[in-house]
Amino acid sequence: MARRKKVYEGKAKILYEGPEPGTLIQYFKDDGSTSVTPPQAAVEGKGVLNNRLSEFFMAGLNAIGVPTHFIRRINMREQLVRMAEIIPVEVVVRNFAAGGITERLGIPEGTPLPRPIVEYYYKDDKLGNPLVAEEHIIAFGWANQQDLDDMVALALRVNDFLSGVMMGVGIRLVDFRIEVGRIWEGDFMRLIVADEISPDSCRLWDMRGLEAPDREGLVREPGPLADVYTELARRLGVLPSNVTHTTKPTLIN
Repeated sequence: MARRKKVYEGKAKILYEGPEPGTLIQYFKDDGSTSVTPPQAAVEGKGVLNNRLSEFFMAGLNAIGVPTHFIRRINMREQLVRMAEIIPVEVVVRNFAAGGITERLGIPEGTPLPRPIVEYYYKDDKLGNPLVAEEHIIAFGWANQQDLDDMVALALRVNDFLSGVMMGVGIRLVDFRIEVGRIWEGDFMRLIVADEISPDSCRLWDMRGLEAPDREGLVREPGPLADVYTELARRLGVLPSNVTHTTKPTLIN
């Protein structure tokens, strides 16, 4: 077998040249995340589950007309995706207060936000992926105003889809992040959802059993899913066989 050419390697994935021009092979690793405290160690089977889960979400978005880079799953750890120019800004959508917004604004964790709030974070691990404003994005040429309008529209459509899917299996979508890429079709450029959608990029809380009071008569508050990768895959019906249990997700700042 000819050795594949590596294009990029990150914390959770490796990109290789694809079999056709304009395509890439995206390989999901088992590596843990360094963006949480304490950093996670490698977890056996995580890459397999994230591959299946990202396929589920990306294919669902494609089916409802939200464009993504996903073409098809190749095997247990790899996907064929379209090559895209990634805009160096993570788009975060928040439905409930948690993480960074709680720390910055003092809003109690779990508070429903009056509407989904869209935030931007500059993609630079060395700087800690800082929060930036639209003015920064436009001034530094990372995207123009039309791009930003399209990014917000994409993010809110993804939010509607994910929120509904998660609610259907008893999970609250607290917040999530996506990456957006540019692709060209002739002279026409459009934006698509790229990278992945998995527990590494979402904050998910378990809602099942909240209505039943505990022994003291108190109703339990929603909290993080235990064994989130396996449990989410099980509830969505995409759990492959021979995968070990895994641990906590990457949380958004």
